Amino acid sequence: MKDLETLVRPNIWRLKPYSSARDEFKGEASVFLDANENPYNAPYNRYPDPLQWQLKEKIAVLKGVNINSIFLGVGSDEPIDLLYRAFCEPAIDNALAIDPTYGMYKVCADINNVEYRTVRLNDNFDFDPDNLLSKADSNSKLLFLCSPNNPSGNSFAAEKIEYILKNFQGIVIVDEAYIDFSATPTLLKKLDQYPNLVVLQTFSKAWGSAGIRLGMAFASKEIIQIFNKIKYPYNINRLTQEHALKLLDRSDEIRAWVKELVAERENLRQELSKLPIIQHIYPSDANFLLTKTCNAQALYDYLVGRGIIVRNRNKITLCENCLRITVGTPDENRILVDALKEIKL
Repeated sequence: MKDLETLVRPNIWRLKPYSSARDEFKGEASVFLDANENPYNAPYNRYPDPLQWQLKEKIAVLKGVNINSIFLGVGSDEPIDLLYRAFCEPAIDNALAIDPTYGMYKVCADINNVEYRTVRLNDNFDFDPDNLLSKADSNSKLLFLCSPNNPSGNSFAAEKIEYILKNFQGIVIVDEAYIDFSATPTLLKKLDQYPNLVVLQTFSKAWGSAGIRLGMAFASKEIIQIFNKIKYPYNINRLTQEHALKLLDRSDEIRAWVKELVAERENLRQELSKLPIIQHIYPSDANFLLTKTCNAQALYDYLVGRGIIVRNRNKITLCENCLRITVGTPDENRILVDALKEIKL
């Protein structure tokens, strides 16, 4: 990895961040006259903790990481965007990724006017590390790997990811949005070993809280400090923080949800495999199944007519005639399978 100062955009490295009233004050107080807040309608009249320390304390214990290695964003999309803004000079630098993968990596690259270079996965949705690294040059600042990957659902071998970490000169982002559904270990334990590693996780999937839009980024203290310099002052609202704090006290319940969903994933796979319209089901470590069908568009339209919404991935690289099906409750999965049994193409 290059020196961090070399990787960060010069204007970001020199940036003096906005200092909010709550950033400047530390300790206990009973009268707050510093932030031009309305004194009525407590507690929602007060700005939330800009660095979410109480929430981070619980996450640090749960994840086994240093509290200073945690950044909380509006979904995972906020830290993805911050990575481009911190490290990539528009119209000069570039980012690397596999194809197909999560679409927001490219969208954020386009928004920030950053070249986005991809390497096509093979027919098993896997990649060759040297082939991916061959796309890099002196202006390659970011490399994205989603594992388990979306839309394919497969995890990448730890050896391949570590090879990338050892040989890529920029920042390697491993998106673990679906890691809770996988037997593959998280890379959080590798943060101290690889200063160029950023791990993304989320409350949207296993934690059943997509509606609160809360994502987590884990990295070295130095990278987290850069995120904090350029994020908006109060990016995580009080209601989101309160919900997440309560949710973290229910970790046993969340683990039970995950166990049930993994079991349902296998049940759904078995039921779908019996249907002649399903030609192939790809292995999945996530909470969804990528299925190759005889006619994805016709199946999608038919299911919409039955009030069942799946994701049509027909136009995505390597996903011709594929539907991505999220694992639902046993009843929801049964409704889907029963509807597919009735279709005549």
